[in-house]
Amino acid sequence: MQYSAKVLEHFRNPRNMGQIEDPDGVGEVGNPICGDVMKLYVKIDDEKIADVKFETFGCAAAIATSSMVTEMVMGKPIDEALKISARAVAQALDGLPPIKMHCSNLAADALKAAIKDYRSKKSAAAASK
Repeated sequence: MQYSAKVLEHFRNPRNMGQIEDPDGVGEVGNPICGDVMKLYVKIDDEKIADVKFETFGCAAAIATSSMVTEMVMGKPIDEALKISARAVAQALDGLPPIKMHCSNLAADALKAAIKDYRSKKSAAAASK
């Protein structure tokens, strides 16, 4: 299986890896077939992604796609971040082997789950006022 130089770079030197203390949203997704698990944390300021970090337990493609997603969304309005597709993540990494395309789905899904978590917390807080 051949990975692009970008995939290998993001695997060897992942960006924004770790946790955010007191995150505004957390998204956790996994693939029961391959065992990959991704957890993505977001900090939102003025409806923009002010900080984003991830923890991923999985293969090189899983780590690289998580890293790339964080770079793609940092500083972006959350509505724009929600438009990032699995295909866009794979393209930003100069492609993924077909058998690893599911990793880009996981990364995009983790991002969407984190934003959904943020919005549900925000709605709950507004409702309790």
